[in-house]
Parts: sequence; C-alpha cells; structure tokens
Amino acid sequence: MAENPFAEFGLEKAIGLRWTLRDIQARRLKLTPVSDEDLRTLTDLGLVEVRDEGIVLTQAGSAVLNGS
Repeated sequence: MAENPFAEFGLEKAIGLRWTLRDIQARRLKLTPVSDEDLRTLTDLGLVEVRDEGIVLTQAGSAVLNGS
C-alpha cells in the first residue's frame, strides 16, 4: 500500500480532503464546490489536476481512493 499522503494533516483535515477527492471523482462539484485551500493542497500533493474540462484526479489520486 502506498504511503498516506494525508499523514501530515490532522484527522478532520485528512477526512475532509479524502471526501473532497471522492466528490471530484464523482463530479459532485456543483453541490459541494472545492475550497481554494483544499484545491491547492490536493494539487500540491499531486492528487488532482486542473484541466480545461475541470478538476480531475491524477493516477495518484485514484490510487489513494482505491487503496492501492
């Protein structure tokens, strides 16, 4: 299993970031928009990218959600 990218954060922040990844994966961004801070954090961790079509998970982001 890969190293936990959220290990440096407190429990509440780590849970929130994981839920944000799930929302991005499910394209629920109109219902639950990503905060600028969370987007910056997830981008810095290499878990999401901002593209023309919107925010998308990277392979690393998918791996975090799939537990691989």
